[in-house]
Amino acid sequence: MSLEEGSFTSNGEADQLSAVAASDSNKRGGWITSPFITATLAGLTLAAGGWINNLIVYLIKEFNVKSIDAAQIGNVVNGCIYMFPVLGAILADSFLGSFTVIWISSLVSFLGIILLLLSSTIDSLRPPPCDQNGPTSCITPSKLQLSIMYLAIALATIGVGGSRFTLAAIGADQFDDRNHQWSFFNWYMFTLYTSSAISATAIVYVEDNVSWGWGFGICAAANVVGLVVFVLGSRFYRRVKPKGSPFLGLARVVVAAVRKRNLVVSNTSEDYYYHREEDIGGRMEIASTPTTTLKFLNRAALKVEGDIKPDGSSAKLWRLCTLQQVEDLKTLIKLFPLWSTGIFLSIPIAVLLSLATLQALAMDRRLGNYFKIPAGSMIIFMIVSTSLSVIFLDRFFFPTWQKITGRFPPPLQRIGIGHVICMISMAVAAIVEQNRLKMAHNISANSVVPMSVIWLVPQLALVGIGEAFHFPGYIALYYQEFPAALKSTATAMAAMTIAIAFYLSTALVGMVRSETKWLPNDVNEGRMDNMYWVLFGLGGVNFGYYLVCASFYKYLGLAKVANENKA
Repeated sequence: MSLEEGSFTSNGEADQLSAVAASDSNKRGGWITSPFITATLAGLTLAAGGWINNLIVYLIKEFNVKSIDAAQIGNVVNGCIYMFPVLGAILADSFLGSFTVIWISSLVSFLGIILLLLSSTIDSLRPPPCDQNGPTSCITPSKLQLSIMYLAIALATIGVGGSRFTLAAIGADQFDDRNHQWSFFNWYMFTLYTSSAISATAIVYVEDNVSWGWGFGICAAANVVGLVVFVLGSRFYRRVKPKGSPFLGLARVVVAAVRKRNLVVSNTSEDYYYHREEDIGGRMEIASTPTTTLKFLNRAALKVEGDIKPDGSSAKLWRLCTLQQVEDLKTLIKLFPLWSTGIFLSIPIAVLLSLATLQALAMDRRLGNYFKIPAGSMIIFMIVSTSLSVIFLDRFFFPTWQKITGRFPPPLQRIGIGHVICMISMAVAAIVEQNRLKMAHNISANSVVPMSVIWLVPQLALVGIGEAFHFPGYIALYYQEFPAALKSTATAMAAMTIAIAFYLSTALVGMVRSETKWLPNDVNEGRMDNMYWVLFGLGGVNFGYYLVCASFYKYLGLAKVANENKA
């Protein structure tokens, strides 16, 4: 309908059209959408895990990239995978909507995997293997070969980042009941971990023992299945229209406070601008009294002449904000120290996961006479450990804790336990590496150490147990404490800590390489155990920092829930 035609539509006809649209929207959503969304997640996770988990090995064996450099590239890629969901959430909320972001991202990831497939099957797109010219004369890839490889990784990474967490958002949008939302999240996590486990074992095994072409081909096929299933379910989805990024409102608070920096902060509530805003759950939330912490931000909500329209709305969005927006920004600032502890917690984990792959390549990976564990599949021990630990905690540990103490363990306690367990994992990794290096001194360079790769399982299992405590703990903390307008971004903020940690871990490894001889290309000639002891020390310092932050923090969201329960 054109604008001219619309101008002649009667109010009654407009109301009928709105009623029909609302009725159609109400018919959509619900559990009928879950098979499509979970199948999409399964397909895309299989596709992503098949190349991500074995990327370091692929770069070393097929592109003659030096081992530590390959690990660094792997860290950067993992960082991008956890950073891009934030960008995807902003695009979905502000401009395109979740449905569009997901199908576009799925298509982009498919193009990236196709390029990886071509690079693994066309000889001219990769350098010849090292064994053709001897171990000391490996031919480095050409600029064209590197360009295609990096383009493939970039496209596949963008696709994963744009779809993985956005699928969780669109899945939750299909339900009005919060219990149904949490039930969907349980299925979402189960599908994510199960698909990750399959990709880290079956697909990686095919890549290592059959061919890279077959492995990437399976990834491409899984991606296509995920994309097709998602599009087939489009007529059932309830689509939430983009509402604009809530971060824009927070930015306005800073700008308005700076522009009104010369005003005197008032202690009278009537001097501030209020506006009722409805959160996702349908509850009305409004700050009635300005708090005294970070008092200088209160100026953003101070009313002066010309700031308000006759209808009561703000006339100058970048000069007058609601008091609720001011308080939302204060809440995020108070949470920032605790959020930063998650970054420093994830740095040692990121380093350990990449170095464990290099250790596995230099260890005996045989199980029996016929099976050899792929180095890229070592992450499966962490995934399984996390999954089993989550079930144990949910069904036994936390209920027992509640019976003994009379309350469910709050997020900060769960996070603290995770910190301690991850520190222990670094100490175990250092001790195991010390023993591995003792055996390595009796063999020739670049040889496999006669030590079973199973010795790496305890450190990876401990990382998984720690993650079962701290990662859900951080998510619970963000979800309960974040302002109502930012609930949908809480998970993305948790992912961002992991992304930043991967980037910083890359910088840390680079600094250690430049200043020491601990991480040479032949890990048997290095001192990786010293690196693990440094990570153990970093974890200890961060745990002390966390205890200080946790002792000063006062729960906001949990206090509201407690008051509601009492009422």
